[in-house]
Parts: sequence; C-alpha cells; structure tokens
Amino acid sequence: MSQLAPAPPVPRSALGARYLERLARSGTDPRALVEPAAADELVTVAYAGRFAPAPVFLSAAERAGLAADLRQVHALLTGLPDRLFDGDTGALARAVGMSPTQTDVVTRAARGPQRLEPLARSDLYRSAEGFKLLELNITSPLGGFENAGINRAMLTRPELASFVAEHGLGYVDTFRGIAATFFTECAAHLPDGRRPVVALCDWPESFRTYEPRLKVMAALFGELDVDAVPCHIGQLAERNGRLELRGRPVDVVYRFFLVEEIAGPRERELAAPVLRAVEEGRVGIFSRLDAELYGNKGALALLSDDRHRPSFSAGERACIDRFLPWTRPVRATATDEDGSPVDLPRLARDRQDDLVLKPTLLHGGTGVVPGWTVTPAEWEARLRDALDGPYVLQRRVRPEPEVFPADDGPGTQELFLNWGVFLTGPGVGDGDGYNGCLVRGSTDPEVGVVSMSGGARVACAFHGTRGEDA
Repeated sequence: MSQLAPAPPVPRSALGARYLERLARSGTDPRALVEPAAADELVTVAYAGRFAPAPVFLSAAERAGLAADLRQVHALLTGLPDRLFDGDTGALARAVGMSPTQTDVVTRAARGPQRLEPLARSDLYRSAEGFKLLELNITSPLGGFENAGINRAMLTRPELASFVAEHGLGYVDTFRGIAATFFTECAAHLPDGRRPVVALCDWPESFRTYEPRLKVMAALFGELDVDAVPCHIGQLAERNGRLELRGRPVDVVYRFFLVEEIAGPRERELAAPVLRAVEEGRVGIFSRLDAELYGNKGALALLSDDRHRPSFSAGERACIDRFLPWTRPVRATATDEDGSPVDLPRLARDRQDDLVLKPTLLHGGTGVVPGWTVTPAEWEARLRDALDGPYVLQRRVRPEPEVFPADDGPGTQELFLNWGVFLTGPGVGDGDGYNGCLVRGSTDPEVGVVSMSGGARVACAFHGTRGEDA
C-alpha cells in the first residue's frame, strides 16, 4: 500500500500565506528578493547578507495584543522595587544577583532626576499557545535598531511593494522611535542653538567588533542633526568640569556598555568619569543606568514566581500567566506550575529536555544552557554550579515553524523564529508602544538560542493597519 505524501507546511499567518501564493504565481527567484537588502551598506554591516527571503507579517490585532502585553510587563518590571521591596532598588538588585558594585551603581541611578523612559526589545517565540516572552531587554544598547532599512530595501521589489499596498500594510522605523525616546529622556541636557554632541559609548572589549554598527547609528543620528561619535568608555575624560571626547565637550552619553560590565572596583574606576558626570548632572545618559535591573532575567522570575501573586491584580496575573513561561531562580526549593512546592534540582533533572538554564546578568545568549543540548552529567554539573547563584530555570518554549520561500528555487522551507519586538513609550510613533520588529530565524527545530552567531538569518516585519486577520 502506498504511503501518503506528507502535508505541505502551512503558514501560521494568513497574510504570509497570501504572499507565498503571490510569489509562486510570479515565479520570482527567491534570491532576487534579498538582493536589495544585501546591497544596502547600512544594513549589511550588521547582518552580512544573511537575510530570509521574505518578511514576516503581523495582523493589526496581533500588533495591538503584543504592544499591550509588553507595556504591561514593562510596567510590572519597573515597578518591582515598590511592589516587592518597599521601594528599595538595592534589594531588587541583590535579589537578581547583581554585585555590590553594580547594586551601588543602579541604586544611585534610580535616585537621580532623569526619568527612565520606556525602551525595550523582547525575545519572543510564537508557540502553539501564542506568543511567549523569553526575555525583555530593557536598555539602550539594543541590536536591530537599523531594521527599517531592510523594510525599505525589500520594498524596492515590486512583488512586495504591490502586496503591501494592496493589503494596507505598514512598518515602524525602529531607530526613529529609539531616537524620539532619547530626545525625551535626555531633553534637559540637549543644547539650544547647536547640534548636540553625543558619545555612542561601548565597553573597550566589545568596541573592537561593534564599532562598525556604532558608525551606522552615527550616520542615522546625523540625519536628525545630531553629532554622534562612536567611542569606548576609556576614551572619555573629565576636563575643565566637562566630560570630553577627543577634546570635544559631550552633552549626552548614549551607552552601549552594560551595567553587567561594571562588575567590580576595577571596572568602576574605568567608568568613574562618566558615572561622576552623570551623577552630578554635568552630562546626560541614555538609558539610565538602572535600566538593565528591570530587564534582568531574575526580575522576570520574580513576576513568574507564584509566591508573589498576591502583589498583582487579577488582570496583571492573567497577563503573566498568558505571556510568560514558568521561570524560577535556581534554589533548593521552588513551586511547580500548579503552585505546589517542589525540590527544584530534582525537578530540573527529571525535566531536562523541557528546561533552559540562564544566567540572570549576561546577554546575547552567553551562558545559556538548553537542557536538551547537553548530556545528563553536564546538566547535573551546570545545575550544581548554578544553585543559589545568579541563574534562573525557564520552561522551554517550542516555537511553531514559520513558512518562507525556499532559498534556491520553487517550494518552501520552515524557519523557527525569535521575534524581536521593540517597545517605546506611549508618546512615541503611533502611541501604542509597538516600535517595529526584527526576527531571527533558524532551520533547526532543536536550536537552543536563535542568534546571528549561530547562523540565523534575519527578516523585517510588516503589520496590518486595517484589521485584516493575519
């Protein structure tokens, strides 16, 4: 008896399915779809030509839902000192694993007069249950800020341009939203009558490789009448009561360095000129230095941990339950998903294939251990080292595959996506907080971390504006 042929993959997005049909009818070579993006110098600096052959699509309802959930989670995270620690920012910092030096830095920053404006990028998987939030990066050094360049480049292809016009689709210029947030947060330090001087400031080690992308941001800021200068923190110096970069007084430090890099006294000494100037109000900083405290993975675990449920309203708990996977600090005991007390190391051993071990402070996938990618002995060793340290365990979220054109001819392929949806404040852009999206896709369904260093490709996003069901 003959076997049935496997069913073809079905796109999760109705708009995505229509776009695939459009491409199939036109007979377009998928390689031609990415040529405009690959030829764009500002975009290829970041992505080296690794583009998926189609964008992704969000319906108007999906966009609105994501924006609402991200706004809610952002408000809950930034409100944790008041909700759980009687207003003590330092207590939250210690609870999520920050060092004494880092705790002092973020506590001082939180007491300063500069308001922390909403700015974040989520890492989301779309599972069979809907979008799930793996992390919320609340900070200024956000990768993907140049993603609207991919939208603009791909719209030069008539296949996409006509489809976008026909369905009333749009996109958000993520950099413009970030810039608007920057101007709002740092308004008190921006001069009248001349172009502000902004130091795009990284840490010395990461500056070696990230400088080309800082030059891209400098060019984008130049279009907004801002003199943005890439540098690392060791190149900034105090002189005549001002913070200077190569002899030029600096108005604002746009930081690409992270609080995690100010780990101890030696690193604090390197950052001292900037920290002093900020604390004394002689220079602005973006984002405020306590931003990463609220985007810390340990902070997400505090939201997820049902021991804190009485601190949240019914609506807030519903958002947490719907949007966050089970996440717990690595301690001897915790609560399971049904609220029952459990021996956490034993649970982690029993559910190795369904859990991810993550450090609370590191970024970019560094130190993340997906349980299904290591042996039981290695998993046991990693758990033992993490116990009572700055680590969390998070339930694995299995992303549903998204269908794209095949790379080299007719047909389709499946990619497993990390959705990087950006969030800004209510006064930016369209006002709902959605500030664009960049996705990273892998062909490996068992991938632990979808990252550019792991061979992922990127795609831009378009969203519905007329209420179509995508």
